[in-house]
Amino acid sequence: MDARWRPGDTLPSVRLRRGADSQARQGTSARTTVSGHEARVATGTSYGEPWSVRRCPPGRSATGQYRDDVRVRIDLSYDGAQFRGWATQPGLRTVQGVLEEAITTVLRLGDPAVVTCAGRTDAGVHARGQVVHVDLSDDIDPETLGRRLRRILPDDVAVRRVAPAPAGFDARFAAVERRYAYRIVDDAAALDPLARGYCVAWPRPLDESAMVAAGAVLLGEHDFAAFCRRREGATTIRTLLELSTVRDGALLTTTVRADAFCHSMVRALMGALVAVGEHRHPPEWAAEVLAGRERDPRVTVMPAHGLVLEEVVYPSDDALADRVAVSRRRRDEPAVD
Repeated sequence: MDARWRPGDTLPSVRLRRGADSQARQGTSARTTVSGHEARVATGTSYGEPWSVRRCPPGRSATGQYRDDVRVRIDLSYDGAQFRGWATQPGLRTVQGVLEEAITTVLRLGDPAVVTCAGRTDAGVHARGQVVHVDLSDDIDPETLGRRLRRILPDDVAVRRVAPAPAGFDARFAAVERRYAYRIVDDAAALDPLARGYCVAWPRPLDESAMVAAGAVLLGEHDFAAFCRRREGATTIRTLLELSTVRDGALLTTTVRADAFCHSMVRALMGALVAVGEHRHPPEWAAEVLAGRERDPRVTVMPAHGLVLEEVVYPSDDALADRVAVSRRRRDEPAVD
């Protein structure tokens, strides 16, 4: 019998509360009424941990408090091969959909959980250092929530850490930097079959020195419209902090760091670097593409499976609120004193 719980299975818990009373340890049950609403409290043990069940009005905990009393940070990794990207899409398997379903199932929430991520990865893109936040009732114990999530999430999603978020934290707007890595193998004989889902096999040799030179001309704050899929009402101005390539045998790893990224931006940047690395264009050509501010058909959007979100960087706790305020302001709007 498979001991792992799956999203949608009936679980013996609704609310994960800090600590355990004597009833929980003894596996007894009781009934109570809160704010005019009857809540059934069943206690017992599950996976060696005390648990309690409370059936509450939608959107409220058993104490009558709204679920957004406490913000929780979740650090996770995932293999993006079987996901249609991060964002929830009706009828499709997405990372956000799987995670929200798991949280809703574990906590038996009246309303579905809603999570916010640091970076919305495209279909097929992997993550080692994704960060999300979710607002929950203040009777939730983050460590216990993390243990429960690890038991019901599928094998291609791993929860690394669950902890209370500091005041002012926002997984998306508080981030100061996202770091991606793109991996290419330019020698078919050297490609490890066990790594083929995470490295792009390239049929022609690449000049990493030329790729480094092309990356250097793109650094700084620019309008990256030429490398982005435009979205209605969204700006394409970004600050590119690093675009460097190193070789280890046949493996080329390009590190891409920026304060934020547009849709498909990293893979389009890689397409430009590969074109230069094949000596189809000189390094300065990348700057010409950037200046055009329009998608260039000569720039190929590289395959998704070679890309990994490695890390999201945040400022110190006392600087979170200021960072959120800066991030929420559109970069194509004038600053207000």
